[in-house]
Amino acid sequence: MKTLQAYRFALDLSPRQERAVLAHAGAARVAHNWALARVKAVMSQRAAERTYGVPDELLSPPISWSLPSLRKAWNAAKDEVAPWWAECSKEAFNTGLDALARALKNWSDSRKGARKGRAVGFPRFKSRRRSTPTVRFTTGVMRIEADRRHVVLPRLGALRLHESARKLARRLEAGTARIMSATVRREGGRWFVSFTCEVERAVRAPARPGSMVGVDLGVKHLAVLSTGERVANPRHLVVAARRMRRLARAVSRCVTPDRRVRRVGSNRWARAQQELSRAHARVVGLRRDGLHQFTTRLTREHGTVVVEDLNVAGMLRNRRLARHVADASFAEVRRQLTYKSEWNGGRLVTAGRWYPSSKTCSGCGAVKTKLTLAERTYTCTACGLSLDRDLNAALNLAALAREVTDDRSGRESLNGRGADQKTRSRGQVAVKRLPGTARAGQAGTVPPQGGTTAQRSLLSTRR
Repeated sequence: MKTLQAYRFALDLSPRQERAVLAHAGAARVAHNWALARVKAVMSQRAAERTYGVPDELLSPPISWSLPSLRKAWNAAKDEVAPWWAECSKEAFNTGLDALARALKNWSDSRKGARKGRAVGFPRFKSRRRSTPTVRFTTGVMRIEADRRHVVLPRLGALRLHESARKLARRLEAGTARIMSATVRREGGRWFVSFTCEVERAVRAPARPGSMVGVDLGVKHLAVLSTGERVANPRHLVVAARRMRRLARAVSRCVTPDRRVRRVGSNRWARAQQELSRAHARVVGLRRDGLHQFTTRLTREHGTVVVEDLNVAGMLRNRRLARHVADASFAEVRRQLTYKSEWNGGRLVTAGRWYPSSKTCSGCGAVKTKLTLAERTYTCTACGLSLDRDLNAALNLAALAREVTDDRSGRESLNGRGADQKTRSRGQVAVKRLPGTARAGQAGTVPPQGGTTAQRSLLSTRR
């Protein structure tokens, strides 16, 4: 199975090499800002002509936003705009132009309704102080040296790595990987290089191919599995908040840069800002490492993983929970589960956004119309089942994996619960699931506890 995979390594640059990389990142920024100014000038000219009543066929000719067109225009004007262009690789200017072409296309598609998600704004000029220095190489010599501690990039030469690149080097030597591009980027005061490779991955199978596990993501616990396991939420941002506040106060007390009076920041400000950036980068690294370990273990063990399509944007509007929801990174968990399930030979089932996993009884299938966030124990009024709210939701998600698959044909079908609408109103009666349906059988999950003896025996009979 061929797939695109990135390998990321930390760099250990000398001062001369760092200046060279910064020069390439600055060249990308110059090309981006020049092309954006050219596009805005043409759009402003056409808008002004329309205000004078000029018909559309007589307006100033528009310019193309594609990367080849922008690159052709840059090559024609680079001698005048950047006489020093020969000092940097052509890939540096291509990085800025490619970023602008993608941004303009996303903005155009968003206006036309061809792009999902939030509305994308018009591209803005990149600032030397605020933008992240980055440069991407797609052509030229890109290789890992024999000592596996140096990488070679066009015009930059050999760059020392802070760690060994043996994992990628072994694949390159075996012929199971091919480098497509290399991106150098600064994050948290450190430089990293990411190799995008076309990798030939071996076909794998989960340790338990027939296992179906439901994953209920939350804030109190990062995840509650239908197997009864609870994955603790480390809350890296909350732990580091006190130190980050102290560092932020130290930054504010220094002589900060001010463009209005042409004042540059002091050396103490630069050092304090670097310490604050490292604190943020540490939180990001710890969070990323924990999520990778969790999702890798989940996809390698279970054949089917069921998650919810959460409205994270709506959750972030809650000012009391926004920080904790953002720290949990629900979208990142789902993103990693998506491609790791494919890598490990499993599958990922996503429950609909309106699927009432928390309101549905995992025993009899009755649905509550209201369930406040403060109710941490789910109590069914129909069968008397009482168990933890998150575990109940995880059990419902695990059972959903059977509903979306036809047992006879093995083909995936539509959501059997009709999870494309809100929970029915209070005046309507909750419909119970008939015995023998998919929700009644929950192989590989923890049986719900609670209820009377007769109710538990009835549940076991249905199973």
